[in-house]
Amino acid sequence: MKQKFHIIKSTCVPLPLENIDTDQIIPARFLKATDKKGFGDNLFRDWRYNADGTPKDFVLNNPAYSGEILVAGKNFGCGSSREHAAWAIAGYGFRVVVSSFFADIHKQNELNNFVLPVVVSEGFLSRLFESIAADPRTLVTVNVPEQTITNESTGESETFEINGYKKYCLMNALDDIDYLLENQDRILAWEKGQ
Repeated sequence: MKQKFHIIKSTCVPLPLENIDTDQIIPARFLKATDKKGFGDNLFRDWRYNADGTPKDFVLNNPAYSGEILVAGKNFGCGSSREHAAWAIAGYGFRVVVSSFFADIHKQNELNNFVLPVVVSEGFLSRLFESIAADPRTLVTVNVPEQTITNESTGESETFEINGYKKYCLMNALDDIDYLLENQDRILAWEKGQ
């Protein structure tokens, strides 16, 4: 279900690893499905579970960490361009992913699936990981209208960039089709004027 993005205040799940590729986010064997349903169950599947299905020692299996914000290391979403990776992130319940760098195609796939990729400086990211390690209840506030992210435990804040069109769509819970339908009258009027 699409939700409007305004101010998201949440605890975080830390994943301080660099170069997390889309095959780690959602292994290739799950790509046969064409429906987004159930992909969240297999997010980071091979890191979360042994071959027999028993849980591994992994952050998503640690009850100390929860929330709508995933904080990941540099170069998140590299590798193949599979949209299923964004499906899995959204399906798990993350609304925001914070990193110092995202692979371009994965970044767009996240935006298209109502997950906000927030690019922060490496220093901010490092200090955020430190705050979460010190206290898993650390809150982060992502203010979409103001385009700011704040580590509530330190008060440190940074601005982040987002395309104006995608910002409008996220704030109004519109996908590309919804946006066209919202502007249907204007589109038809323009066509009549040609």
